[in-house]
Amino acid sequence: MNTTLEIQNLKCGGCANTIRTRLEELGDVDSITVNTDENSVSFDYKNDSNINEVKVLLSRLGYPVLGELNPLTKKAKSFVSCAVGRMKN
Repeated sequence: MNTTLEIQNLKCGGCANTIRTRLEELGDVDSITVNTDENSVSFDYKNDSNINEVKVLLSRLGYPVLGELNPLTKKAKSFVSCAVGRMKN
C-alpha cells in the first residue's frame, strides 16, 4: 500500500535526506519519496500501524504532519535535522 503525508517545516534537500534516511530504518516502510516543493512524504507500507510509526518519527524529527501542533520546539528540531541531513549529503 502507498500513502502521502503533507508535513510541516520541510525546507530543503537536507531535511529530505534526514527524513529518507530515518524512515528507511523502519522495517516495513520503503519506496520513500520526499517532495520539498509539495511539503510531502510518500512511502509504501505493509500495515496501517506503519503509518502511525512514520507520523511519530516525523514529529520527533521536527516535521509534524499538517494539522498537528507545530510549536517552536518542533521547528527547532527540524533545523537540527536539516543540518544533519546536509552534513550527510
